[in-house]
Amino acid sequence: MRTTDKDIQGILIKRVIVIVGLFAIFGLASCQQEGPAEKIGEKIDRSVENVEQKMEQITEQVGKEINEARKTITNESEESNQYLDDSVITVNVQTAIVNDPLLEVSDIKVTTVNGTVQLSGMVDSQELIDRAAEVAYAQKDVKSVENNLIVKVVLPE
Repeated sequence: MRTTDKDIQGILIKRVIVIVGLFAIFGLASCQQEGPAEKIGEKIDRSVENVEQKMEQITEQVGKEINEARKTITNESEESNQYLDDSVITVNVQTAIVNDPLLEVSDIKVTTVNGTVQLSGMVDSQELIDRAAEVAYAQKDVKSVENNLIVKVVLPE
């Protein structure tokens, strides 16, 4: 049997095909294995996911803290406004008492809490107690009057 060039070419082609096939098989097999670049890529992906989760948690926490701060500021603002309103009421009642001809010489202390005026001190008669309550209640924004005034007791000499 004589080997011709055609036979040699056929054998060489078959060998080349087998070699190319083996390279393809080994190439595909090596693609399935993770190399250092793939492992680093996966670590980066996990790190990015962790950072995103942490950012969501932080954003949620900051949102809660902002809402709490808003509530606190609103409450404090309302309390400040109420304090200012009460102060204005107190000044108005004190001014009205001083300007009233019957009460101008009286020693009446006025305080206001949430629109409720509290009168305390001593006066000379029940008539002055009634008049003080009347004057206080007539002032703007007064919701109610707690009259704790008492009549002075005069001891005989």
